[in-house]
Amino acid sequence: MDSLLTLLIFFPAIAALFGYMIEKENIRAYGITITAIEFLLSLMLWFGYDASVVGYQFVEHAPMVAAFGISYDLGIDGISLFLIIMSTFMTMIALIGLTITENLKNLIISILVLEMTMVGVFAALDVILFYIFWELSLVPMLYIIGAWGSKLRIYAAVKFFLYTFAGSLVMLLGILYAAYLYHQEMGVWSFSIADWQMFQFSFRDQLWLFGAFFFGFAIKVPMVPFHTWLPYAHGQAPTIGSVILAAVLLKMGTYGFVRFSLPMLPDASVYFMIPVAVLALIMIVYTAMVAYAQEDMKQVIAYSSVSHMGVIVLGTFAMNAEGITGSLFLMLSHGIVSGALFMLVGVIYDRRHTKMMSEFGGLASVMPIYATIFAILLMASVGLPLTIGFVGEFLSLLGFYAVSPIMTAIAGTTIILGAVYMLSLYKKSFFGPLTNEKNKNLTDLTKQELTALVPLVALVVILGVYPKPMLDPIDGSVKEMIVNMDKKAVTQEAKDMFVKANSIVKDK
Repeated sequence: MDSLLTLLIFFPAIAALFGYMIEKENIRAYGITITAIEFLLSLMLWFGYDASVVGYQFVEHAPMVAAFGISYDLGIDGISLFLIIMSTFMTMIALIGLTITENLKNLIISILVLEMTMVGVFAALDVILFYIFWELSLVPMLYIIGAWGSKLRIYAAVKFFLYTFAGSLVMLLGILYAAYLYHQEMGVWSFSIADWQMFQFSFRDQLWLFGAFFFGFAIKVPMVPFHTWLPYAHGQAPTIGSVILAAVLLKMGTYGFVRFSLPMLPDASVYFMIPVAVLALIMIVYTAMVAYAQEDMKQVIAYSSVSHMGVIVLGTFAMNAEGITGSLFLMLSHGIVSGALFMLVGVIYDRRHTKMMSEFGGLASVMPIYATIFAILLMASVGLPLTIGFVGEFLSLLGFYAVSPIMTAIAGTTIILGAVYMLSLYKKSFFGPLTNEKNKNLTDLTKQELTALVPLVALVVILGVYPKPMLDPIDGSVKEMIVNMDKKAVTQEAKDMFVKANSIVKDK
């Protein structure tokens, strides 16, 4: 258990190297086996995690560049625990549902390398190590979109890379500036996330650092107006690329806000809370309307993802336990639901080689199991009670209600707008007469597709009814983070907000 995180990070990468020696006809089974083992290893984190312990667990430390305080530091808390598990689970599910046969070996090797970077981002406790994994994640996803995507795949891949790489460079400047400030005050270099979370930056420095980190994280989310790369990336990526992009990679941005912006820069986070919330509201309402205007099923879900990510950002910047816990849970639920919806679109695309809703209608009569699973996941997407989507959205909106009831009411339209565009998609595609002759002989879900989708449907229902096993570890780490934010705040406005919104006991 002492090196479990190292094993989780590098096991898929080593397996990717050995993948070159595997015969082509066995590579898919090899990839599924590796990701299944990786998922089981990640579950050991959950079984070994003690929610009553304050701070990071499964900590590993080894000096890398001691003169500059750069170390191989790993560890998890309730904030990162389930994001790692979701990364390994969704990678496994994506490979189980994989239908691509062209150049399959290189695709699976790329997925395994991508899995390494995703786990590394959520496990890193050194800022430079975090940044290395953050940047490395661009390479396999760029390759996946560019090599296995649709007609405009090169344009989509380059746009994805340029946007996210530009944000990363600005974030790197912020990282170097924060390290310089720490060295100036403490006399030693350190890139430890724990050290930076305890260090008290001046209010002026916090504003500059918040801007640098915000630019990197906002593009990754993506927040309006940096969102234009996402519809192209989703629209042109193969199904497995869209599943992993929506389920995990987008969550790196919101995770960055929770791991860096809030605990390290609490005063700046409070200062920029309303402007960020306004951007989140624009994400929620504007992209929901754009989603309704789409004729392509995949584009509807792509813009829907941006809208739901807006709710996550809003909950994150509520600055209270309910909002932040809700946003973290919504990251997990959105990862499961959006990943499953993209997989379902891939199912129909494999059969008809089109994603246009005008090509369908009456699918429920020929694909009843497919229609049923789509309906369940659709309801989870719009936040129906007793589904996983409701829990995170409710807590996120509840948390921000303490900040602004009016803005929360506007954000609450996500439920109505989501129902409008998702039910419209469902009506056009599944109900009505079966008029297109090409759809009359479509086969329902295969055993392979059911194997991938049924676990997702089960999680949607089980965690919607009983989310406590996941909420408790998350909530414990979030509350501890808020206590530290209150102790670290330098402006009275931030202190007053933390005390009022969270009833923090000063001597805790």
